[in-house]
Amino acid sequence: GIPRPGSRKDMAAILCQQDLVSIPSISNEPSSEQDIARAARWLLQELSSIGFAAEIIQTKGHPVVLARSPSGSEDSQKRLLFYGHYDVQPIGELEDWTHAPFKPEVIDEDGVKRFYGRGASDSKSQLWTFIEALRAWKSVMGEFPAEIIVMLEGEEECGSPSLPEFIQQHRQNLECDVAFICDAEMWSPTQPAITTQLKGLLHERVTVSAPNPDLHSGHYGAVAANPIRILSSILAGIHDEKGRVTIDGFYDGVRDLPEVLRKQWDALSQYPGLFDSVELSGGVTEEGYSPLEAMWGRPTVDINGITGGNQGPGERSVLPGTATARLSFRLVAGQEPEQVRRSFRNYVESRIPPGCSVKFEGVGGSSAVVLSQESPFLAASARGLEAEWGQPAVLRGTGGAIPLVQQLSEVLGAECVVIGFILSTDAIHAPDENYDTERLRKGARSWGRVFGEIQRMQPADRFDRNRSS
Repeated sequence: GIPRPGSRKDMAAILCQQDLVSIPSISNEPSSEQDIARAARWLLQELSSIGFAAEIIQTKGHPVVLARSPSGSEDSQKRLLFYGHYDVQPIGELEDWTHAPFKPEVIDEDGVKRFYGRGASDSKSQLWTFIEALRAWKSVMGEFPAEIIVMLEGEEECGSPSLPEFIQQHRQNLECDVAFICDAEMWSPTQPAITTQLKGLLHERVTVSAPNPDLHSGHYGAVAANPIRILSSILAGIHDEKGRVTIDGFYDGVRDLPEVLRKQWDALSQYPGLFDSVELSGGVTEEGYSPLEAMWGRPTVDINGITGGNQGPGERSVLPGTATARLSFRLVAGQEPEQVRRSFRNYVESRIPPGCSVKFEGVGGSSAVVLSQESPFLAASARGLEAEWGQPAVLRGTGGAIPLVQQLSEVLGAECVVIGFILSTDAIHAPDENYDTERLRKGARSWGRVFGEIQRMQPADRFDRNRSS
């Protein structure tokens, strides 16, 4: 039932997807509030047009689009939740874009039909694949493949601050056998993947202040405190020469990977061209670990930005009064976000010289998630993906975080399956973000095959929703 390439339905789906990409739904820019609302209404109309009972639910932040298929499906014992996000990252500097960020059009580049735009890959094309699959399935079969819940949020790119409360408030309406999160990567342009291990995440902002405001560096540079120098020294000391984090207590609870999994990841590390799109010279891999094990299975601290003093185009001989750094912590199983936050703050505070002060900003955080590889829903998904792509799905980890997976697992007691069709060459979060029409088509067809495999699951394989109550 999924449209074939070049068909009228196929082209209509691509054009419709471009309409969605053209909406500048940037969640962390206040000026985009009306565009966020416009994207939500657009999705509401699309879901309603294929038979969903859909509504826009306001949160303390941006709205959630929640839709449910009509009751009375032939196989009502299975209830599937599909999650996606319709908000996008800021565009950065417009002059860095070769193609307009919100005027997508299909361009033939060396035989690949590609469209550019912020959110083209992350993650509007992702959510569109399962909406198109549901549309095609219902058009051919006359009904949906199971009871379907669709939840589309508008805050993922700014940390999903309203989502935990939303899930708690609507937990009965979200109860499901399995939650599919379509916001992940393929293994290669021709081989699908299912992500089974995700890192946790927390952010910290630290500001070091001198006892003085900005001063003339010629007069006082030799004697007064310089917050940039102090902060730079603290940040430089976070890692040793072997790539290990020096913060006391940082590795508390961290365990080495099971040997079987480590061998799997070592084998995947040998994949030809795995790191061809990124130059790793100058980087430091933690000693004793393969690149993929370091990326997927080891905790990290990254300095995301540092500011202070003269940031303008001209010279200004200033001794700054403050310096600020932003850091992100990628956590693995066994680490508690708040314990890591306390350890980091203790590390910084112990290195602040007399007369200076430090201020921290940062709340919350998410723990790492390790999903079962024994799930019958994962097995059905792997069969469906292999049927479409002609290659077995790689069970992979990721250095990224999707806090929603932990929330759905803990609050709903549901199994989660993380599938996506992003490639490392899509320039997500960067200028000229892009996607190609073949992946859009095959992504939708993949979901159609997954639906078929789930329908063929034996009753004993179905998840017992009562066990979470």
